[in-house]
Amino acid sequence: MADASDSPRALDRRQAMTLAGATILGSALFAAPLSIGAAIARPAASASLTQVRNATLRIDFGGVRFLVDPVLADKDAYPGFEGTANSQRRNPLVPLPLPLASIIDVDAVIVTHLHPDHWDEVAKAKLNKALPIFAQNAGDAGQLRSAGFSDVRLLTEDTDFRGVRLHRTGGQHGTDADLKALPQILGPVSGFVLRHPAHKTLYVAGDTIWNREVERAIATHAPDVIVLNTGMATVIGLDPIIMGPTDVLAVHRAAPHAMLIASHMEAVNHCILSRADLRAFSKRDGYEQYLRIPADGETLTI
Repeated sequence: MADASDSPRALDRRQAMTLAGATILGSALFAAPLSIGAAIARPAASASLTQVRNATLRIDFGGVRFLVDPVLADKDAYPGFEGTANSQRRNPLVPLPLPLASIIDVDAVIVTHLHPDHWDEVAKAKLNKALPIFAQNAGDAGQLRSAGFSDVRLLTEDTDFRGVRLHRTGGQHGTDADLKALPQILGPVSGFVLRHPAHKTLYVAGDTIWNREVERAIATHAPDVIVLNTGMATVIGLDPIIMGPTDVLAVHRAAPHAMLIASHMEAVNHCILSRADLRAFSKRDGYEQYLRIPADGETLTI
């Protein structure tokens, strides 16, 4: 994590819990190229990212339609995560913002890891079992095959799919203390980079805090656009297990010209950082122009 002396003031537990009740606001409109639409479809020549809900993304890139970390259940379908902030609330906290049929009309699926807020029973049931699905490792691939999917592929450091280059990146799902406390729960996670000659380089960091893996991915791939999971998900008694304001500032400092996109917010019980509060941090620390915080269902041209 970035050093507190040159980052936004760390949130104590009382402040963190206060954030959970912050008012949910829609994303502000910015001068950079941005479009909002109820439909996901985009011309093949353009690249776009739709914030579906939580970490579920629809990415149109190089003429390929990718679905990332699909959680497709109705609002309140699952109990809150035991032992986490606001566990009395049921997940997902909000409904899907788009018709299910349009969300799953894709060419391939990328599952960064199999936590239930990234891959759920409805995704297993509703996705076409013949769709190519990219998994982070052999263990995850085996579970996806057991769910009936016939074309499960490993995401490697250099993978090709229909002319799009995919590169697996690493991450750390919490601090060292978090991983020591919950090694089986917080185990391997991943992100990925997408490259195509016609588009800017896109890095989706996945469920991670700022650490050497993220720093290495930025140094190696020099991404133009970086998607960060920024809900500051919190297990009671532990440090946040995904990024919060301090981590986002560290990413901005490592990639000062990259456009940052905030995801994984306001949709599951343990994510305590609101869109409004993250925007306030970015204004205070002077990188608001480099940050997009899309509402659920919003599409950004990238």
